[in-house]
Amino acid sequence: MTRIVVTGGSGKAGRAVVHDLVEHGHAVVNVDVVPASIPEAPFLRADLTDLGETIEALRGADVVVHLAAIPAPRIRTVERTFEINILSTYNVFSAAALLGLERVVWASSETVLGLPFGRREARNLLDPAAEPGHHPEPDYAPVDEEHPLRPHSSYSLTKVMGEEMARQFARWTHIPFIGLRFSAIREPAEYAAFPDGWSDPLRSAWNMWAYVDARDVAQACRLSLTADLTGAEAFIIAAADTVMDRPNRDLMAEVYPSVPLRPGTGDFDTLLSIDKARRLLGYDPAHSWRDSVEGRVAAGSAAASGS
Repeated sequence: MTRIVVTGGSGKAGRAVVHDLVEHGHAVVNVDVVPASIPEAPFLRADLTDLGETIEALRGADVVVHLAAIPAPRIRTVERTFEINILSTYNVFSAAALLGLERVVWASSETVLGLPFGRREARNLLDPAAEPGHHPEPDYAPVDEEHPLRPHSSYSLTKVMGEEMARQFARWTHIPFIGLRFSAIREPAEYAAFPDGWSDPLRSAWNMWAYVDARDVAQACRLSLTADLTGAEAFIIAAADTVMDRPNRDLMAEVYPSVPLRPGTGDFDTLLSIDKARRLLGYDPAHSWRDSVEGRVAAGSAAASGS
C-alpha cells in the first residue's frame, strides 16, 4: 500500500484520481481548501501557498499527486493566478524534497504548447488592455512534446515555469518529477454537448479538438506513480480521439490549411499526440465520448428520417 497525498482532490480531476487510487488499494489523503462533495478519502484542509502547512500536509506520504491550482485566469486576477499557482507548486516541490518523497506527479497543461490555437481575434490574457491579436497556429499536427512552448496566459506561464522547476528539483534531489499536460478534462455528463459544436469546427479548434476523460486522467496519474522514469518528464494526456464527427483531414484543411498533418494520422485520432505517454507510461485511454453519444445521435437521425 502506497501512502499518497492528492492535492486538489476535491476538484474535477482530483475526485477521479482519489477514487481510482482508493479503488486500487492505496492509502490516500485529499489535501484541499474545501472537502469533496462525496468524500472517498480522509480530508485535510491546507493552504499550499504556506510552506509550513504544505510540509505538514505531505508529512508521512510516500508520493504526492499535485493537482491543486487556480484552473484559469478568469477565476482570479492574472496576478493572483500567477502568485497562487507558482507558490503552491514551489511549496509542494520543496516539501517533497525536504521530506524525501519517492516521486512527484503533478498537473501541467496542454496550454503550454501554445493554446489557444486559432485564427480568431482574442484579447491578450497577460495584458487585457492590449489590442486584440491573432492566436498562432501549431507548427504541425498532431502536436507532441517536441512542439515549442508558447504560453499565452498567466495560467499557462505558471505551468511552463513549473516544468522548469521540476527539472531543477529533479536534478537536485534525484526524485522523479512527472508533469502531465492534461487536455480539457471532461466527465461523462458533459459529452452530450459535443454534437452542439459539430457545425462550427472553429469552436473547438483552440485545442485541436482534444479532450480527456477524467477517468483517464486518473489512469495517467496512477501509471505515473510506478513508471520506470528518472529525472523530470512531461507527457501530453488526452483521449485517443477528437471531439468531432468529421475526419481530421477535413478539419485541418478548413481551419489550419497551412499546418502539415503528419502521415499516418487516423481520421479521428487525437491531434494532441499521446504516443510518448503510451510508450513510457503504458497509458491507454479507455474512455471516449463516442461510446455514450454517437449511438444516440445516430438513433435520433434514423428516427427523424423515418428509418
